[in-house]
Formats: sequence, structure tokens, C-alpha cells
Amino acid sequence: MPWITASGELYASSVQLTADFVDRDDGTRFARRDGADYAEALANLLPQGVAWSRDPDSVLMQLIAGLAQTWGLVDDRAADLLQVEADPRTTLELLDDWERAYGLPDPCLAEPQGVADRQQALVTHMTFVGRQDRGFFVGLAASLGYAIEIKEYSPFMCGISRVGDTRPTGTDGEQFRWEIGPPEMRFFWTVRVGATRLTWFRVGGGGGHVGIDPHLRIALATDLECMLRRWKPAQTDLVFDYSGLGPPDPMAGTP
Repeated sequence: MPWITASGELYASSVQLTADFVDRDDGTRFARRDGADYAEALANLLPQGVAWSRDPDSVLMQLIAGLAQTWGLVDDRAADLLQVEADPRTTLELLDDWERAYGLPDPCLAEPQGVADRQQALVTHMTFVGRQDRGFFVGLAASLGYAIEIKEYSPFMCGISRVGDTRPTGTDGEQFRWEIGPPEMRFFWTVRVGATRLTWFRVGGGGGHVGIDPHLRIALATDLECMLRRWKPAQTDLVFDYSGLGPPDPMAGTP
């Protein structure tokens, strides 16, 4: 604001904070100011005259510098929040809030332990784009470490289907026989899990108990089932097929 000195001279002051600008990966930028920037701005608000010396060693300027440090700390803290906490890839203090907003940890998956794993899970969840085709579900299973085969069903239709027909159908060229069944069978599809965790019976200390523990325990792919049921078309029912599971060689994986 303008003011008039004792000698009648007119002065005008405009408070402008200098700052270092930080560019973000998304193209935005924000200012980071320190105590010296705020001290300069506060000094510009002071009246002109001999009593208001701008000498850095004067008591007045030392007072201004001390007061400005507080605002510099506040500004630096705010800049950290903008630069670090506003980005899900780097957030630390607000990671719990980010996860709560996006429904994490995912109940379908094992809870990540480290901060980096949690950040990666958050970014993956935020950027995940689903589809409703075979390739999407096969890829989703592969990302969880499973190899699957998908079988879809279609009811036999006179004039279209033929007995023993194995013509390729679908965009992926998958083959299946046109089976006789009710119209509702078109809403079912089967996922055949190619491999899962195998736990063999162990002999010795800490091993299995005869008559209690099975020779081989096949763990269900609970994480896979949960994820596929979440993303399947809403009008369909999903069946998981674990038949044919086994090690590639007889007793492979036996301790």
C-alpha cells in the first residue's frame, strides 16, 4: 500500500515473494520458499526512513529474519506435502489415508509389508483398467503367477450348431464342442487352473502325522478365485477346475 513520509515523498510497496519453483512429473509446478524469502517480503512491508534500516545487521532486520524463519518452516512443510504426499508413488505420512480411500489392502491378496510394496500396490490399484475378454482374465491370472485355461459354453441351437462341431469360435480361436444344455449354460464359464501350491507329506521332526495329514495337499488359488470373481461379467457364474493338477514329473517337488 502507498504511504507518505515526513518529507512528503510518496512511496508504494508491492509485496512479492521470491521462490524456487519445483516442476512435478505431471506438468504442474509449485513454489518452495525459505525464511530468507519471507524476510524479504516482510521487510518490504516496513515503512521507509532512517528508523527502519534495512541493514542485515540491524536489530530490526535480525528480528524480521527470526520471525520469517517460522514461515519458512511452514512453507517448506507445505511444499513437502505437495511434492511427496500428493503423489501416491512417494507418499509416506498419508499412505494410510490413500489406502483407506482406495479400499486397500486388497482383501483378495496378501497384505504387502514394506512401504515400497504398499506404494506399488496403491499405484497398481489406481491405474488398473479391467476388460471383459479372455485375454484380460488370462493376463490377470498370469500377474498372480497362475496359468489358466478358460472354457465358455453355448447351448445347442438347431440350424446353427452341428453334432460334433469343433469349429473355432471367439476372437482367440478357442475350440469347444457345442453341447446340449439349457439356455442358461451360456452364463457359465470354467477356469482350469494349471498349477497351484503343492504341499507334500514330510517324514521326521516337524513333519506330517500318519492318518491325519494327506500325502499331498493341493492349495486352492484363493487369491485368483477372489480376483476373477470380482472382475467377471456380473451376469455370469464362474466355476474353477483343479482337475489334472500335479507336478510335471512324478513326485517332483517331494522334499
